[in-house]
Amino acid sequence: MHENTPLPILYSLRNCPFAMRARMAIYQSQLPVLLRDIVLRDKPAEMLTISPKGTVPVLVTSNGKVIEESLEVMLWTLSESDPDDLLLASAPEMLINMLSLIHQFDSEFKPCLEAYRAAKRYHEPNLVECRQACEQYLSKLENRLTRHSYLMADQESLADLALLPFIRQFARVERQWYLQSPYPKLRQWLDRYLQCKMFSKIMTKHELWLVNRHEVLLRSF
Repeated sequence: MHENTPLPILYSLRNCPFAMRARMAIYQSQLPVLLRDIVLRDKPAEMLTISPKGTVPVLVTSNGKVIEESLEVMLWTLSESDPDDLLLASAPEMLINMLSLIHQFDSEFKPCLEAYRAAKRYHEPNLVECRQACEQYLSKLENRLTRHSYLMADQESLADLALLPFIRQFARVERQWYLQSPYPKLRQWLDRYLQCKMFSKIMTKHELWLVNRHEVLLRSF
């Protein structure tokens, strides 16, 4: 990147699963990006000007393009730099399969997960039913992981990073149940990520950008 070219800027919320996966893709891409950590109750005017919907992540590229969806941030980032071949470029049909899996989890699993989390939080009587609704998707991941080390192959991919934050959320709802659940391969997959350097780095707690407008350089080196 030319020294006079501004760096991309990512508006992010530390514990938002959508922002997490954007940060993971950026980290893996090794692209230098300026991170602006925010809180939803005090959104920067600069962010609302470029993205009035007010959700994160929001990425402003070096040429001023605004990307407002987490998956689109991931795809843009990895199209710019993909040293670990997370897009599995040698097999183009795999990208279609990955996007299909991600879409299924975003559109179907995520609502089930939110219902499960709410049932636990508010002590609702349908907790088990909500959990079982999630499990139909988890069992498919378990089956994938019995065949290879990662969700798509023996190689890490976009799909792993995209689904990781939501599986992490599921695992935290009923921790004791999860630890004894019939998904050993999925637990192993999740633990490997939660204990790795990448996850530790992207979950580092930074001072909120609005406090002193100090930007943090998010990169893997």
